[in-house]
Amino acid sequence: MATITGAISSTNASSPWISVDAHPFWYAVYTSANHEKKAAAEISRRGVESFLPVYRTSRRWSDRRVELELPLFQSYVFVHLSLSDRLTVLQVPGVVRLVGFGGLPAPLPDDQMQALRSGLNGRLRAEPHRFLTAGRRVRLKDGPLMGMQGILLRRKGKFRVVISIALIQRALSVDVDIADVEPAL
Repeated sequence: MATITGAISSTNASSPWISVDAHPFWYAVYTSANHEKKAAAEISRRGVESFLPVYRTSRRWSDRRVELELPLFQSYVFVHLSLSDRLTVLQVPGVVRLVGFGGLPAPLPDDQMQALRSGLNGRLRAEPHRFLTAGRRVRLKDGPLMGMQGILLRRKGKFRVVISIALIQRALSVDVDIADVEPAL
């Protein structure tokens, strides 16, 4: 099983689609393969708030077993910045682009980022999961990810909720108590 580590403070914001101003929002940064940690470190070194959720896993190699800390969302780092400062991030080695539509970076919902950052701070066991678009939708009504919606699964006699982040087409699964979920509206 995997354990999540890492969290950063949050802010509230309204929609940035009106203009490129100095108000910061959360954005997903797409990176080159296996460059997430280096890119996140350099982004932070340049004074931009970043968030790289990671999980611990053990891998068996031919001669030994190794504990690894891997990015929860492969090839993605989250940054909190105003669009006027995006060049600071885009010039970081390993950064490919800010994720968006029609050439414009798309902000992530602040409530979703707040829930992810507060929930993924070492208290939850989570691991990557394939992105899901269909299935039984539930809402978490208690716990660190309260208010988030996902797909309810049963794995090895335990319940898990798969939470999808549509913008980057990635998902994570977390163990939950069945009493902490309710059908989503």
